[in-house]
Parts: sequence; structure tokens; C-alpha cells
Amino acid sequence: MSIESASRCGPGEIAGHSFDEFREMIRQFHGSEAPGLLIGGFMVALALCNVEEGKFYDAICETRSCLPDAVQLLTPCTTGNGWLKIVPFGKFALTLYDKTDEPHKGVRVYLDAGKLKDWPEIYAWFFKLKPKAEQDRAKLTEEIRQAGTSILTVTRVSVKDEFAKKAHKGKTGVCPQCGEAYPLKDGETCLACQGNMVYV
Repeated sequence: MSIESASRCGPGEIAGHSFDEFREMIRQFHGSEAPGLLIGGFMVALALCNVEEGKFYDAICETRSCLPDAVQLLTPCTTGNGWLKIVPFGKFALTLYDKTDEPHKGVRVYLDAGKLKDWPEIYAWFFKLKPKAEQDRAKLTEEIRQAGTSILTVTRVSVKDEFAKKAHKGKTGVCPQCGEAYPLKDGETCLACQGNMVYV
């Protein structure tokens, strides 16, 4: 069931930052002003407006592209501290959920394709109808500013236990082949020595 933005959220604000402040944050953190990250800021802000204050939340991103950086910029949730999980569904969606109570209730926010008809630059960007070189970045950025949260949908969800639980590394040992430390749960040798090498 869809829910609306809570009244404590200021229009046009991105988690207490102006749009232009957030653009500068993106440039410093991400390296470029990515449209997905601009939209992601509104998504995180909308999620934060619809969760209960004073609780501890973890995050799930359903894509590896841009959205995890918005979560890491605007919340304490990062991949490094384990409070942000990325599931490779390829959907431009995120969830903030209560990590302390069961069931793990939260809110899911996604970029709603059905709401993009009035925003031609966002539509063309999202559906990759124009090569990057042909996109009008200034017009796209202005559409994102004007659209704000109007192109998003937020719903209440309960997160499954297997996604909500923090993965623990477990015991560590020394790989008998390469001599480096690794999680013993991976087997008799480290994953790299089992053939999962990244390097040639």
C-alpha cells in the first residue's frame, strides 16, 4: 500500500540539504554529478521522512548503480559497516528497515516509471533512449530538481530475516596455498586459491 511523504519533510529538501548543497556533496564524494545519485538523494530523503524517528535502520539497495552512494552520503548505513546491503535486482529501489525488531518493518522507495511521462529528459535518461553525449545535462538536472519526490513511490514492507541479519565473518585461518588470512567458512583454502582469482 502506498504512503505519502511525512509532514516533517521540507519540500525540495534532501535530508536537510538544499538541492545545490547535495549536488556539491555528490561531486566531492562520487566524482561527478550523476543523475541517478541526484534522484537517489530524493529517494533516501523520502524514505527517512516515512520511518519512525528514534529507531535504528539498515538499508537495502536493489541496484549497484549510484543509489548506494546516496544512502552512504545521507545515512550512517555503508557497505563497510554492514548496515547497507546491495541485492543485484537491477531495480532503482531502496529500503530502510528496522534492524532491531521482528518483523523487520520498513519503507521501500522506487523510481516509478509510470510517473515519468511529464518529465521527458528523466524518461529518456532512465530508459537509455539517448546516448550520454546527446543528453542535455542542464535540462535533466533541472527536471530532477522540479520533479523531486513526485516521480517516486513509497510502500511499507517487511524484510525477510535472511536479508535483515548481518553477515558475520566467522573464524579466520591461514590459507595453506597462498599463506594469507581468510574466513575459514570458505573452505579448506581461500576462495582465490579455489579458482576465483580476480587477477591474471
